[in-house]
Amino acid sequence: MTSQKTIKTDILIYGGTSAGIIAAIEAVRGGVRPLLVEPSEHLGGMTTGGLGDTDFGIAAAIGGLSREFYHRVGQVYGEEEAVWRFEPKVALRVFREMILEHDLKVLIGERLDLQGGVALRDGRILSVRMESGLQIEARRYIDTSYEGDLMALAGVSYVTGREANSLHGETLNGIRDTNELPDGIDPYVVPGRPGSGLLERVNPDRGGNVGGADHGIQAYTYRMCLTDVAANRVPIEKPVGYREADYEILFRAVEQGQTRRFFKLERVPNGKTDSNNDSGISTDFIGTNHLYPEGDYKTRAEIAAAQTRYQLGLVWTLQNHPRISASIREFYAPWGLPKDEFLENGHWPPQLYVREARRMLGEHLITEHVVRLREPVEDSIGLGSYAMDSHHIQYCVSEKGDVTTEGGFYVVLDSPYPVSYRSILPKSSECRNLLVPVCLSATHAAYGSVRMEPVFMILGQSAAAAAALSIRLDCDLHDLPYGILKAALEKGKQRLEPQAACGAGANN
Repeated sequence: MTSQKTIKTDILIYGGTSAGIIAAIEAVRGGVRPLLVEPSEHLGGMTTGGLGDTDFGIAAAIGGLSREFYHRVGQVYGEEEAVWRFEPKVALRVFREMILEHDLKVLIGERLDLQGGVALRDGRILSVRMESGLQIEARRYIDTSYEGDLMALAGVSYVTGREANSLHGETLNGIRDTNELPDGIDPYVVPGRPGSGLLERVNPDRGGNVGGADHGIQAYTYRMCLTDVAANRVPIEKPVGYREADYEILFRAVEQGQTRRFFKLERVPNGKTDSNNDSGISTDFIGTNHLYPEGDYKTRAEIAAAQTRYQLGLVWTLQNHPRISASIREFYAPWGLPKDEFLENGHWPPQLYVREARRMLGEHLITEHVVRLREPVEDSIGLGSYAMDSHHIQYCVSEKGDVTTEGGFYVVLDSPYPVSYRSILPKSSECRNLLVPVCLSATHAAYGSVRMEPVFMILGQSAAAAAALSIRLDCDLHDLPYGILKAALEKGKQRLEPQAACGAGANN
């Protein structure tokens, strides 16, 4: 039986990611009542979900509540400055402390009804309905989810996949001519026999011309928190549903001489890691997530479960499988899951790393030209600075007849760049009381830089500041004078000018 309860609030923030938590805190500081709603049971998104080796780019570009969070993490470890490498449980502890200090109202496990769960009138959201039947009415709405479900249900225009380079005069968009695999990996089930068919997840070609558009989605992963401290280690067992075929490309890469880089072992405190993808054969389950952005909850859960099986199976395979050399097995043998992390989820990260899903088509589009400081932005609400970074999108057969990866790029930036207020605003003709700081308006190439957790926190704070100001001034979000917003952001210690944020080293 579903509830018919209705909650009224000033700002509904949908998505208990790092951006959502920071937005809710900023709303309280701005004198309005927020309600933070998280569809899963996990708060903090990737920041508490294993991404402890922060992709921060140029540290001096990070201000406001985002920097306050990392500073408070540092205090837990007895440091006076911001700390960018930390344990997941410490990040969760800091967020929980901030939530309690601001007396935030948080609902967890409340998912939007994907079947008409957003009521609209005259370009405004009137209310949203959860699967439980709960109705929420707010004056302003902020979508801080990684998927952009509230945005999509509100009828806001968006895209998925990759634009053609020609569309906006970019260089990194569209289908790419790249490879990150050893040469000589045979693509056929029976090596040398095309009639046996292609290996699973290997496409016959790139699917189009280099630089052309497609609907491919960069690979997802879980950022594994591992430990080699025996007293705190849970061994990784062969997962239920293990499929040896999922690792055939791995086996053939080893046969071609690959010996390392199957996943990163970046150290965080207390003998733990943030273990991310590190090559063309690693923790990314390439090619299996393309239905995720538009998928229903069942489809997304199936993709997440397959990713979990694959990654646990990858570690088990590297530690145990006879087709893996003894030296590789010995190298990975000491690693397991920490007993003191993710207790509610079998010590496995609860948050799938949704690197990219929907991207809004808003009032301003962030392109490579913005990121490279070739196009001016007059209404900055924060800075990005990390490299333009996309993970691979598919395996395919190269012109030489080998298995190749396709879709990856990593281009370091020389300077921070400003993010426009209009890039988190839907088109005024579509929705006038919604802000989208995570699935914001950017091309695939530019989103590869924007999509970092510190930037999501920065944009979450700025979105909430704008929402609170628009309520106090009784104006639409699109009519909020930028000068007033800028003054509020500067008071909140946001950093808005690239020239003032140069000088710190990049996190590679």
